[in-house]
Amino acid sequence: MKKLTFLTLLVVMGGTLSAQYSETGQSKNYISTGMPIIMIAPDAISSALGDVGVATTPDAYSAHWNNAKFAFIDGTAGAYTTYTPWLRKLKVGDMNLFYIAGYYRINDRSTAAASLTYFTLGDIDNTDVEGNKIMTLHPNEFAIDATYALKLNDNLSLGATGRYLRSDLTNGQTVSDGSGNTTTKAANSLAADIGLYYQQSIDKTQNFALGAFISNLGAKLSYSEDDNDKEFLPANLRVGGRYTNKIDDYNKISIMLDLNKLLVPTPPLRNDSTGAWSNYNSMGVIEGAFKSFTDAPGGLTEELQEIQISAGAEYWYSETFVARAGYFYEHANKGGRQYATVGVGIRYNYFSGDFSYLIPTTTISTNSLANTIRVSIGLDLKPTTNVGANQPD
Repeated sequence: MKKLTFLTLLVVMGGTLSAQYSETGQSKNYISTGMPIIMIAPDAISSALGDVGVATTPDAYSAHWNNAKFAFIDGTAGAYTTYTPWLRKLKVGDMNLFYIAGYYRINDRSTAAASLTYFTLGDIDNTDVEGNKIMTLHPNEFAIDATYALKLNDNLSLGATGRYLRSDLTNGQTVSDGSGNTTTKAANSLAADIGLYYQQSIDKTQNFALGAFISNLGAKLSYSEDDNDKEFLPANLRVGGRYTNKIDDYNKISIMLDLNKLLVPTPPLRNDSTGAWSNYNSMGVIEGAFKSFTDAPGGLTEELQEIQISAGAEYWYSETFVARAGYFYEHANKGGRQYATVGVGIRYNYFSGDFSYLIPTTTISTNSLANTIRVSIGLDLKPTTNVGANQPD
């Protein structure tokens, strides 16, 4: 059981990150969005690879990383689920992230899939300024989506996803911010994803893949009737590649790299004379996505700081056991998340099990998943002989 004041609720409603400003006018703008939870790696496979996923071999988690990969997935149907404990380093016991996903191969060219993300903040005691309990809240967020992926030819595929999102952080409570009261509500939105995936054999033992994925492009989230309180969804562009080398009949290695950028406008610097904001709050979603490439107050240098880098490698033995490692880098001015990841996995007939562990490498930013073990289990029906991840064609 946790306790939360109305002030804390306001902070939670504003997202996990907020813009910061220095007295010298140098921008240290963390890009803030609503429902940042839907950007967290939902599986123990990619989360062991430093959050790489746009061009890894297709699996049931492809809706999160690149929906176009479903068109090349092995097997006729499958279902996977992952459990991620939240803030365990702080001894919080009832905050958890759950993810469940499944796919079905319609024919040789097309595949349908669906997934559900559910995040619970547990039971929270809302108290007044004197510490008296007012009520117990049950804040939660979830997203549900459906995907269709199609092979355009033997090497290239296209994917499209529709998503419904709901964020209920305050259970409709009236919040006081010092200047008045605001009646809150659950925020709802619709979003869409589109992806491209290309894979090609180099020879009998080597292949590579490339991917590009735009996700969570949709209507802003509103937690009240005030238009200025609307939050951008974490619209995102991810591009990357993979190289795989099958050394012999028993050993295989893959290396992967992703570049990731939020398609959300950078919070502007405050005007020194008026303290006013630009049209940031009223900016449209599409306008904001395009401006996100050129609007950083620090120019090109700051724009480059907004690119997150993920790198990972994995080793397979006999298509049964896999060891993974990776690294995630985010610039200090844009959140400062930097961490190493490791993990292992096993395949036996139709069943799979994967585990990952996150190790922070900087003290700039506190990571909610620090020193946390994530667990994924899966079932693939009628898989082909290439059941291991990241295999050559």
